[in-house]
Amino acid sequence: MSDTHDYDLVVVGGGPAGSSAAYAASKNGLKVAMIEKEESIAESVRTSGVTWIQNIKEFGIPDDCYNPVKNFVFYSPNNKVSIGDTVARSAVLDVRKTYRWLATQAEEEGTETFVDTFVKDVIKDESGKIIGVKATRYEKNIEFYGKVIIDASGFQSTVAKSMGLVKQWERFGAGAEYEAKVEHVQSDTWWLMVGQRYSPAGYAWIFPLGNNIARIGVGIGKPDSSVDPIARLKELIKNKEGPIADLGKIEPIEFHYGLIPNDGLSRKTVYDNLILVGDSAGQANPLVLEGIRYAIKFGRIAGEVAAKAIKSNDTSEKKLSEYEENWKKAIESKIKSAGKVQDRWIGLTDEDWDKELDIISELKPEEFLDFIKADFGLSNMLKLATSHPKLAVRQLFSMVKKAGKKE
Repeated sequence: MSDTHDYDLVVVGGGPAGSSAAYAASKNGLKVAMIEKEESIAESVRTSGVTWIQNIKEFGIPDDCYNPVKNFVFYSPNNKVSIGDTVARSAVLDVRKTYRWLATQAEEEGTETFVDTFVKDVIKDESGKIIGVKATRYEKNIEFYGKVIIDASGFQSTVAKSMGLVKQWERFGAGAEYEAKVEHVQSDTWWLMVGQRYSPAGYAWIFPLGNNIARIGVGIGKPDSSVDPIARLKELIKNKEGPIADLGKIEPIEFHYGLIPNDGLSRKTVYDNLILVGDSAGQANPLVLEGIRYAIKFGRIAGEVAAKAIKSNDTSEKKLSEYEENWKKAIESKIKSAGKVQDRWIGLTDEDWDKELDIISELKPEEFLDFIKADFGLSNMLKLATSHPKLAVRQLFSMVKKAGKKE
């Protein structure tokens, strides 16, 4: 015997995408359930938390949830580039605090959160459309029924997989990091390390959180490399490679491990009664494999679109397609361009990376961040080509420029 609960909207996943969708839907008057498998929101941290000040302000994230960053240092095996700015444009989030703030936002609008609740299957009607999910909570079976279901379950894509709509991601990033107390660190500077000794298909990082706390990590693309990011991270710390040596004594506080899709925007994200958002939808920037800003932005849009559809008594794929049209217009061409750049970066030798840093050193701070953020609009590319003729002739920017013309 199962307990049953009826809602307008059921959101599976209590991360940034799920909380943002629940918040927007609740704010629009829906009765919303948000289901989270862990014992508390953000019990585990699976991301380094890098994002951008512009987005933080847009979302209203409180100042005490992030550490602002205005300086950027790139290391390759035999080169180093520093780009300094007068204002902070990037930030490192207190991930746990930020995710819990997002969830609290949703709850204050009326969302009911169910933690320690595992979705194990979907519920379909006679025509095969999803109408709910089956879950277990405290050893009890529960059925959650909704007019629309939002799959915000992250990399695992729990709902979409149970429906047989998607398979596991073929390409993805695997990241391992320690959040640690360190002896010396500049709180307004983050470091990226590239090349074979750091990561054969990705990069290593040092991201400061303030108060002499930093996240030291390694991300490796799969299946491009078989290297284990955990083993490589421990090796880099043990050997005090590159800028890690400058940190002095390192005292680990917490270990983080996460997976992020890197198959591009390859999935359909709307079906009858169903929306995919965040990592479930593959909405990630392939250059530095970050997607928190996309999860929040498109989570809110998913919640708004679901609310409109439910109020109009039409939750068909056609009605929900407004969500997919919106996010595709916003980022599809940029992510495709970033994917091409990433494909090129994966093939670089250490010597190539040393030369690449010479090119990067010519960029102004705002140009550098537009590039890292995968903000490959045509206007940005033309501006770069005009300001930096040396860049305009390179294959990297010619590829991006061609993709940008599709916008």
